[in-house]
Amino acid sequence: MKWTGRFEGYNVHAFRRDLIAGLIVGVVAIPLAMSFAIASGVKPQYGIYTTIAAGFLISLLGGSRFQIGGPTGAFVPILLAIVLQYGYENLLLAGMIAGFLLVLMGVFKLGMLIQFIPRPVTIGFTTGIAVIIFTGQIANFLGLRNIKNHEYFLSNVYEIGTRLSSWNGYSILTAWICLAVILIFPKIFPKIPPSLVGLIVSSAVAALFFDGKVETIGSTYGAIPDTLPTLSLPHITIEKIVELLPPALVIALLGGIESLLSAVVADGMSGSKHNSNRELIGQGIANLVTPLFGGIPATGAIARTATNIKNGAASPVSGMVHAIVVLLVLILLAPFASAIPLAGMAPILMVVAWNMSERKHFVRILTMRTSDSIVLAITFLLTVLTNLTTAVEVGLALAVLIFVKRMRDSITVSKGLPDPSQKEKVRAHMVKEGHDCPQISIYTIEGPLFFGAADLFETSITDSIRSHPKVVLLRMGRVPLMDADGEANLGVILKQVKSSGGSLFISGMQMQPRAYLNKSGLDRHIGVNHFFEHTGAAITSALDKLDDKQCLGCKHFAFRECTALSSHTGQQVAGKRTHLSDR
Repeated sequence: MKWTGRFEGYNVHAFRRDLIAGLIVGVVAIPLAMSFAIASGVKPQYGIYTTIAAGFLISLLGGSRFQIGGPTGAFVPILLAIVLQYGYENLLLAGMIAGFLLVLMGVFKLGMLIQFIPRPVTIGFTTGIAVIIFTGQIANFLGLRNIKNHEYFLSNVYEIGTRLSSWNGYSILTAWICLAVILIFPKIFPKIPPSLVGLIVSSAVAALFFDGKVETIGSTYGAIPDTLPTLSLPHITIEKIVELLPPALVIALLGGIESLLSAVVADGMSGSKHNSNRELIGQGIANLVTPLFGGIPATGAIARTATNIKNGAASPVSGMVHAIVVLLVLILLAPFASAIPLAGMAPILMVVAWNMSERKHFVRILTMRTSDSIVLAITFLLTVLTNLTTAVEVGLALAVLIFVKRMRDSITVSKGLPDPSQKEKVRAHMVKEGHDCPQISIYTIEGPLFFGAADLFETSITDSIRSHPKVVLLRMGRVPLMDADGEANLGVILKQVKSSGGSLFISGMQMQPRAYLNKSGLDRHIGVNHFFEHTGAAITSALDKLDDKQCLGCKHFAFRECTALSSHTGQQVAGKRTHLSDR
């Protein structure tokens, strides 16, 4: 697909739709941009700069037709921790490193890999982030004074607890006014952004009736400039790059996950299809450029993307229009932004946190009381109590271990014999005392033979072939894959069978395991003529390897040929078996 393919057939009507959608999304984005920046520990204008620069580039270069990029709630705890630990300028450098990593991920086509992160892990850390954002706004909602931000959740909760006595009634009233508008306004005017109206109404009330009694953007952060900052490259050294690589990797991974999830949501709403690798490259370039303007890391914003589609967007132009709208608002209305009360912004982020918490999915998985519930709970608790890096690492490791156990539990090895009542189909219930061929052992293997389960496959067979059968037949039609461990364990079985003078036969092997044995050369040690497409042909060949003397007088009658083989001798036995083997 060409980079220009997203604009194919573009016309004036489509441009009109993009203008309307871009205008609405731009208005929605302004209060969110400032709120996310403040919650991340930086000045509100940096959120505006991010929306303008990253929003434009993500729409221009990304892999989704309708993606809206900018600062998001998911980044808040990560960016706040980086600011507290490394400072604002190093946050910019970490964002650029993350951008470079995202570009590499796209170039090496890793877009699909990010989608393999288990749902309990994503819900766990998303809900944990929501809790952090919500509690982080309690201080502004209550108007608490002399609050210090800390890196860890419990320290912040303790800080709020010790400052509760400094609550400000005017701030609480301002916050409730904004919250009431956000909750009620959509029911009356569903097409008007409630967060913007709530911010305007609460700001007007605070300016008219509580002037000087509530903290504002201007009193806390200073006046917001009405221009973009000049281009400035963060100070870069090898030592800083190495130091900031871990947090940058977290930004890149979370940014990639968030943007691709948003793109998937957009696909579902619009019927389009995004290009995941191109999306990562677009996100990466945006995060490389945005810090040059003082902007913080950005990614795809699910709520704004959904708003874009609902308002009739036709192409990526709507996302570029949204960035231009925010730029015009910055130039024309920046002085008014200084009067916005922090208490009026707190409910906006609280509602964002509530909406992103995925509480219904969280409760449903948690109450199922399965292994997924454990992964979810641990990821959530570690996100809240430690940091996102630890939470994702532990959550993924635990999910992998549980997956390996599930796959191991899915492996079954059963010994069987043909069932005359079912057209000679091999069935496990046919093997019982007094009815089990001493010379041919048939095993049905089901499930993947990989590092977590291959040893179970080996021991199940080697423990039961101590009677040294002439032929061990493995029915592997239901083995979808094999890795090095599976191949090695099959080699151990082959060695044990050969050491007792027997032969190993395999029937029904699928393409991947067969190709793997061919690459390793084990198929040549087994014998190319010992592989069979069907079990019937393998049994016919196995009967030719029977010891005639051992068959004489045998009362097991495991196969339909056994009656004749048990009662004849010499040439009669050989001739009869030849006739019976002609299936």
